[in-house]
Amino acid sequence: MKPVFFCIGVLMFQLALGQQMHIRVITGDEPLRFATIKALGKTFVADSLGSVNVEFRHGMVLEITAAGFESKIQKLQEYQPELVISLMPDNEMDQVVVSGTLKAVKKSDSPVPVEIYTPVFLKKNPSPDLFGSLQLVNGVRPQLNCSVCNTGDIHINGLEGAYTAVLIDGMPLMSSLATVYGLFAIPPSIVERIEIIKGPASSLYGTEAIGGLINIITKTPAAAPDVFAELSLSSWKELNGDLAVKYRLSNKLTALGSMNIFNYTSPKDYNHDNFTDVTLQKRIAAFNRLDYKRKDAGKLASVALRYIYENRWGGELNWNKSFRGGDDVYGEHIETSRMEVAGVYDIPGKENLSLAYSAVHHLQHSAYGTTIFNARQSNAFTRLTWNKTFSGMEMLSGLSSSLQWYDDNTPATHDPSRDISNPDNVWIPGIFTQVEVSVKNKHHWLGGLRYDYDPRHGSILTPRMAYKLNLNKHDILRLNMGTGFRVVNIFTEDHAALTGAREVVILGNIRPEKSLNFNLNYVKKLTMNSGWMNWDASIWYTRFSNKIAPDYSVQDKIIYQNLNGFALSKGISLNTDWAKGNRWKGSVGITVMDVILHKKNDRGVLEKQREMLSEKWTGTWTISYTLPALNITIDYTGNIYGPMRLPLVSELDPRPEESTVWSIQNIQFTWKSKRSWEIYGGIKNLLDFTPAKHVPFLIARAHDPFDKLIELDSEGIPLATPENPYALSFDASYIYAPNQGMRGYVGVRMSLYK
Repeated sequence: MKPVFFCIGVLMFQLALGQQMHIRVITGDEPLRFATIKALGKTFVADSLGSVNVEFRHGMVLEITAAGFESKIQKLQEYQPELVISLMPDNEMDQVVVSGTLKAVKKSDSPVPVEIYTPVFLKKNPSPDLFGSLQLVNGVRPQLNCSVCNTGDIHINGLEGAYTAVLIDGMPLMSSLATVYGLFAIPPSIVERIEIIKGPASSLYGTEAIGGLINIITKTPAAAPDVFAELSLSSWKELNGDLAVKYRLSNKLTALGSMNIFNYTSPKDYNHDNFTDVTLQKRIAAFNRLDYKRKDAGKLASVALRYIYENRWGGELNWNKSFRGGDDVYGEHIETSRMEVAGVYDIPGKENLSLAYSAVHHLQHSAYGTTIFNARQSNAFTRLTWNKTFSGMEMLSGLSSSLQWYDDNTPATHDPSRDISNPDNVWIPGIFTQVEVSVKNKHHWLGGLRYDYDPRHGSILTPRMAYKLNLNKHDILRLNMGTGFRVVNIFTEDHAALTGAREVVILGNIRPEKSLNFNLNYVKKLTMNSGWMNWDASIWYTRFSNKIAPDYSVQDKIIYQNLNGFALSKGISLNTDWAKGNRWKGSVGITVMDVILHKKNDRGVLEKQREMLSEKWTGTWTISYTLPALNITIDYTGNIYGPMRLPLVSELDPRPEESTVWSIQNIQFTWKSKRSWEIYGGIKNLLDFTPAKHVPFLIARAHDPFDKLIELDSEGIPLATPENPYALSFDASYIYAPNQGMRGYVGVRMSLYK
């Protein structure tokens, strides 16, 4: 009997003490680090994986809180070995943004509409580079500009990539020459978040932010895991690897170092034109950021260094480096190396003074068939800002300095007749100020003005105004008006000027482009019992003067000149994102736009023409479903694009003048362990869409890339002959979508926290 009484006693003792319950606190798909759980009169703090063990008692009440998230109260009636609790972001305590005003403010407090995309969003359709990661952002389209070497840029609201300023931690590290291939060298693994502004931002950031802004915020050592590793492989044999380690050099100096490699060396030719469908690439990128803990609380001191090396080529399948620059086998070979440094230092003292700085050195050695393009570029940028609050107003003022040095072997900086180089060396100083006023926490006004002096173009003024109205707790209305400007360097921004058989013709003195923009934005936030839904709608109107639009109307030529007229970009966009319980989460975006050139004909009458490679409408979506019992998430993502005007080579060119409606759709399955591992896999491009399937040929005269077999008239224009019935010359600019069909992929991630 004694053993029986002993067992009963042990059981009663265990029931009296309660059973241990493992609780995980998450937000979306990510663990919510250091969340607070109150239960049984005690307070528990979740670890870095959002986990905590709590003793179960029947009828106990849990109160779960975390800064920036809506609190939750949950009563437990039955014992569960593991309980997953999801917290939703608090609409009044949302994420912090810096791009709209150069100050850290909550997104809902910013008078400038700023969109935020986090690694959770990027992981739904993983890509080895930033260029591919943005294809699910509404109104943003990664655009390939060459079928051979796959150069690309980012279009915002139908505008060419040169109108989009790409910043890293607020610094213009991706300007000019780097935009051609640099977007492929930013791995998502170093990204903390991406902030996007659709509309001019020149009053704060100067040139290039004429149509939109993409600010890539890199991870800080404090926010990063101690060790992060990722490896993925596609059925096309694309290998991508990331490794990041957080380490401490002293009690005050913490660092984050990372390495990214990408390797694709398996040529594919599924459209049978004897040209590579996708450019072959070997790339390595190293990143290291150091943060110094200051004595003055809140004062920052950090510096980041990044190095990128890439070797890529595309062309005929039998090309190798021995054919580089020759006319036997066609290939485009680009070798680039790039060093960047950027940092911020808050000046000691009572005043809020901050110095941001960056420097870039970029080398590029290229051969586009027989055209050799070698270039060097060095940029240095500094910005001193002073933030002051007085008399109920917030004022941000600053000084900026941009030093640009550029040299290449084209007529842009080289005189072949005398064989001398005349590098472009320009210093652009600037000064800016903005004032913000809030009235009763309902009305928020912002006014700003910037002055830049460019020795080539003189004084440039860029004002802006913003107004935000808090209709109530869940409804926000924003009106933004502003101007932008852009100083153009054709040879570093338009890849078509370097490749193919077209001659570049520049008419007149190129003047800087200017834009005037109006944007009305409305945000609606809804909270429901089992989830939430946000609506974001915008209407915009932008007028461009001095616009430079490449003219392909004359065969074998690209003509550049300031537009004799003006250009308009107008449209409407709608975004919604939602979540229901712990299982469903999604987003849908639709944009309808009209980008039109108004130019005078020979009689002085304005004629309308759609901008080249500008879609009429676009849509994006992400739908995620989680199976909590299996720790598996299913992501179905995609985009769809309306027709866009395409560059034809001749009047007899048999290819359509407009693209077809096209869509890229993907599906992914992700399994997450309770601790640190993720295994994922899926299929990209489920519909197996490629532009080559919908046209007679993608590359004009791929069988004669050096135009050896064509016959020319007295003006040098190809003639229609039995061998060349469409009067074509070699051209690879007829491209609007990735020429990469359906493919599978698998990958594994590991995140370790101490």
